[in-house]
Amino acid sequence: MALLQTLVNGIVLGGLYSCLAVGFSLVWGVLNIVNMLHGSLIVFGGYITYFAWHSYGIHPLLALPVVALLMYLLGYGVQISMINRVVSQPVLTTMTLTFGLDLILYNFMTVYYSATPRRVTLDLGALDVGGIAIPVDRLLGMVLALGLTGMLYLVMRRSRIGRAIVAVRMDSAAAALMGIRVDRIYAITFGIGALMAGATGAIFAMVYPVTTNLTGTYLGKAFVVCIIGGLGSVPGALAGGIVLGIIESLAGQAFGPQHALTVGFVLMLILLVVRPTGLIGIKGYE
Repeated sequence: MALLQTLVNGIVLGGLYSCLAVGFSLVWGVLNIVNMLHGSLIVFGGYITYFAWHSYGIHPLLALPVVALLMYLLGYGVQISMINRVVSQPVLTTMTLTFGLDLILYNFMTVYYSATPRRVTLDLGALDVGGIAIPVDRLLGMVLALGLTGMLYLVMRRSRIGRAIVAVRMDSAAAALMGIRVDRIYAITFGIGALMAGATGAIFAMVYPVTTNLTGTYLGKAFVVCIIGGLGSVPGALAGGIVLGIIESLAGQAFGPQHALTVGFVLMLILLVVRPTGLIGIKGYE
């Protein structure tokens, strides 16, 4: 029964990890940008959600779409005004730029919000299913995270914007010849990545305490999920998130929670050697 409880905990955690990493994976896969700003965007979304609830009594579920929209506009603006100017440069240049933007946002949050952990406390209790306890807030967070990930998958597969993003990802020069505004698609893609990060932060604020001290942790987990599942793929982010959640839960049970993240990074290193494309990734592009 203890093993089953650990697996359930891992699956719930993995659903949250999938949503955490999918925007990072999309930006990396389409723009070839390692977005060092991603972790701070997640925390920023969590802070906005917390203060909307604490100061104005706005329920997190109502705040979530507003936070997602605001973060999309922020990401779109950052990409169109700054990152697009250097997007064709070597990856180290764009990484340095997003790292600088991350420092600015991190220090802004630390000064105005402080690093005090904050959480939206909903007191929803727990479900008991056959002796397995599942906190309702975590279950709700997983459902929201998987729902957002599924919606992004549908957008990528069914919409004109999604097809344009895939076309740019496959061959930006050919996409430009077909009349696609590549710079605009880059901005939309980065905006979607920021949207998913902000929405993840809103969800995390309902489940875990949010603090600027976690920006590096969230970024690191996004890296691990992308490597495990496969870069630039929504199903890859989903698979990588679930696997990492289960691995961390099992490792936390076996070696202690302080070693769970270490085991995840070891798995990432092994996959980089054995299968660099990830569990369901492929060479080249889909």
